[in-house]
Amino acid sequence: MGIVLVDGIEVEVGDHERLNGIQVAARAGIEVPHYCWHPGLAVVASCRMCLVETGTKNPETGAISMVPKVVPACQTPAKAGTVFLTNTPKVEQSRAFVEEALLIDHPIDCPICDKAGECNLQDYHFKYGQEQRRADIQPFHSRRRDMGDTVTLFVDRCVMCTRCVRFTREIAGDAELMVVNRGSHEEIDVFPGYPLANKLSGNVVDLCPVGALGDKDFLYKQRVWFMKSHEGVCNGCSTGCSIWTEENQGTVYRLKPRENPHVNQWWMCDEGRYGFHHANSPERIAGPWRRAADAKGTSPVPSGVAHAESNGNGAALVGWTAMDWTLLFSELREKLAISPEKPSVGKLAVVLSPFLTVEEAYLLGTLARQLDPKAVVALGHVPVVGQDEKFKSGFTIRAEKCPNKKGVAEIVKRFDGILEFGEFLGKLDSGAFRAVWVAGGYPTGDWIDAATAARFDKLSTLVVQDLFNSPLSERAHYVLPATTFAERDGSFVNHGDRLQSFRWACRAPAGVRPEGSVYQYMLGRKGLYKATDVLTEVAHVIPYFDAVSAGVPDVGVNLRVNQLAAT
Repeated sequence: MGIVLVDGIEVEVGDHERLNGIQVAARAGIEVPHYCWHPGLAVVASCRMCLVETGTKNPETGAISMVPKVVPACQTPAKAGTVFLTNTPKVEQSRAFVEEALLIDHPIDCPICDKAGECNLQDYHFKYGQEQRRADIQPFHSRRRDMGDTVTLFVDRCVMCTRCVRFTREIAGDAELMVVNRGSHEEIDVFPGYPLANKLSGNVVDLCPVGALGDKDFLYKQRVWFMKSHEGVCNGCSTGCSIWTEENQGTVYRLKPRENPHVNQWWMCDEGRYGFHHANSPERIAGPWRRAADAKGTSPVPSGVAHAESNGNGAALVGWTAMDWTLLFSELREKLAISPEKPSVGKLAVVLSPFLTVEEAYLLGTLARQLDPKAVVALGHVPVVGQDEKFKSGFTIRAEKCPNKKGVAEIVKRFDGILEFGEFLGKLDSGAFRAVWVAGGYPTGDWIDAATAARFDKLSTLVVQDLFNSPLSERAHYVLPATTFAERDGSFVNHGDRLQSFRWACRAPAGVRPEGSVYQYMLGRKGLYKATDVLTEVAHVIPYFDAVSAGVPDVGVNLRVNQLAAT
């Protein structure tokens, strides 16, 4: 253990830690401004914004000897006895000169720049820049250049930090980006014939400290200061990346990676980044519906737009009746519960989607056993596409395209052991069930085909809870709306047994109740639904979740450690 001095503040550094001046200053609560440095990339020390004064302290005499010139903090190791000064007149003048040099040729287009409001160049200029600009101001707009399907480059906004170039080489591994020309004519560009097309390409927009790289999906959609950021977990695959869900007035506008060294480091894939648009779709099921007993055919339940017009008698509503939630609950209990008049025990089944949270799956399974003590609890369809795709940095896009298969599987196991969806269908074909509740929540309606859905036709009661119409909802007797990842509280368990909890980012559309609230009400539990209380209950009754009893930190809880200890 060694001591490093940062502006007179003592900071402890471990014997095996390799920190630089920026990192050790952060431990002291001091910001060292920087453009080119990033903890996940190689050090190049090209921007010179992080210049500091440094020296060493003699451990015996306590005398401090300083280096006469300022040095880049990102490239200066923090060892025992190292001294950093981050706020001297020499340092402040150096930063001001760097800012002035960057702004000489920078376009004055902040009002139309997508980065305005979260731009380091803006922030650093106000905090560290010159009071007045000495060069002639020549406003102009930046040249725009396509880099690929997802990213556009505003050439003249670039400060040549080269973060994007290093990312494509060190993290993605495809190396599509390069620096062309020399000196003041340097620019970022793609290799001829090789556009920026890797599956992690959206990360270069996050890495860009200024407005040079723009996300085509988000460009000119929203000002960042209008949006609110919420901690979330990506539901695109079983990697379960920690993310920021950014929304304004209930509409999700973008997803960004949230640092988690145990899951996704600083990155996320484009599949997850742009996979949120279904949350804003007008085609979502937006209310509970009951099919008329004498309705024929397989007409789909009205979508969100039609639901708003449910008081009319349009053709879209033929065969369907919009339900009040309170009346629906009592009606479903009557249809699904075992009673002296219906003694056929063991004929109810619930199918738990891998898109449900741990808490929701537990409550629905518990509800099934309350309605029918011998109810069957099965794991829903697990979508798998291709093979796992691993990148140079170790980041992996999983073939399992759901966020919580492991967590839901452990819930299913609590009741009667794992019953996979295929095995459930076999029991369904044999006539083992009179009623089935299928919890979906899949981001598209094509998760089940018509042939598989037709196997549910013999049921006396079929309840389907999903986001979109599907061949299965077209055969249901009751259709309930589901919520997306951005509209629910709960926890997911990723492929590596790491449980991460999150809160809702925006409210569900009118007419939609979160699954947890629905199950809690039907169970007869009083009060508002609180996912944290349910997770505590789960941890007490299922040993796999024991580790969450001590709390869930921002990076999540490793449940595998608990499993290894138990064995």
